[in-house]
Amino acid sequence: MTRTEASTDALRKTGDELADATVAALFERGEVGTFNTLMRYVSTVGAPLPDGLPDVAREYLRATSAPPAWVDWGEMEKARLFFIDNNVHISTALSFAAMPACYLVPHVARLLSTTHGLSYPSNRMAETGQFTVYLMRPDAFEAGSRFIPAAQKVRLLHASIRHHLTREDRWDTGALGVPICQEDMIGGQMFFSMLVLDSLHRLGIHMTSEGADAYYYAWRVVGAMLGVDQDAVPKTLDDARRFLDQYMIRHMGPSPEGSHLTRQLIDLYEEVVPGTLFDPVVSALIRYLVGDTCADWLDVPRTRWDTLVKSVPHLLGVLETIEDRSPLGAWALDRLGHLTTVLELSSLTRGRVMHYAIPEHLRKEYGLSSASARTRRWTPPAATVSP
Repeated sequence: MTRTEASTDALRKTGDELADATVAALFERGEVGTFNTLMRYVSTVGAPLPDGLPDVAREYLRATSAPPAWVDWGEMEKARLFFIDNNVHISTALSFAAMPACYLVPHVARLLSTTHGLSYPSNRMAETGQFTVYLMRPDAFEAGSRFIPAAQKVRLLHASIRHHLTREDRWDTGALGVPICQEDMIGGQMFFSMLVLDSLHRLGIHMTSEGADAYYYAWRVVGAMLGVDQDAVPKTLDDARRFLDQYMIRHMGPSPEGSHLTRQLIDLYEEVVPGTLFDPVVSALIRYLVGDTCADWLDVPRTRWDTLVKSVPHLLGVLETIEDRSPLGAWALDRLGHLTTVLELSSLTRGRVMHYAIPEHLRKEYGLSSASARTRRWTPPAATVSP
């Protein structure tokens, strides 16, 4: 066994020690109600904790109540600016590339199906969108923040899935590794960071290297707060490309669960799109972003829009030109992006939308305006060859 294979094998056997111990203690003591209370009522930083929480739960909340000590707040501000400038494009990439990519990994698709998380796919998509919005708020790490409690809950949810699947013998740990293991959590971090950046590039979105680096950095912070071992996570986009390529080559392929989940996702977004004329755009956009081979594995239908959707980068290029040359155009497109994101979340949550403030005063800081993107455009690292 090579060093890489040994490292991968160790990651597949490892979960999240802190969250796993917390969930195990709660369930072994019969305190299921406490777990449900944590998931339901702990929603903002600094809010009073429910009465009767056992020490193990309070200790978990205390230990996970702050970002890692190594956070570079300058990079986080750059990431916030990047998100503000590209929020609708990021939402598109998350919805039509990152989520389908999860279904391309058969054991991940099987896990999602086993846990019934995608019986109601709108919940999963809304949670992902809200989580990203919470992260990019100016007060994400301050009193009143919803991001930190959201991260705490995700860790507990993952731990509860590991607990139940292994305890009830519903998962072949020997063949598939620990449910939601470290390798798969790192893979998920790559989907929501590296793969999103790839998709933005494919859509023709102009990004600076500084903006792309900052967005990736923000997801390293997110990963740390979700219990992902950042010592095992690539630190640079070049290394991220290598990890993501190797992960997908090792694991991706067709599966009945992946096809079923993709069909649910397509149905969901066809419901969101007004009328029926533009329904095929959903499948066409997924196929464009993940590629024909992967789309065929997921049984994404071919449509008359498959060729037309390839013109999207040209359309976005025109819109970005308007944004660069006209302050009024920039304002209008920013408002359109904001409203589109809110509308998407409103549709997914049946009207239960969070309200968040956009820090307009940050727009010109750090030299990350749209105009600068024209001259210092980021290009994704080239594909690598699996060893």
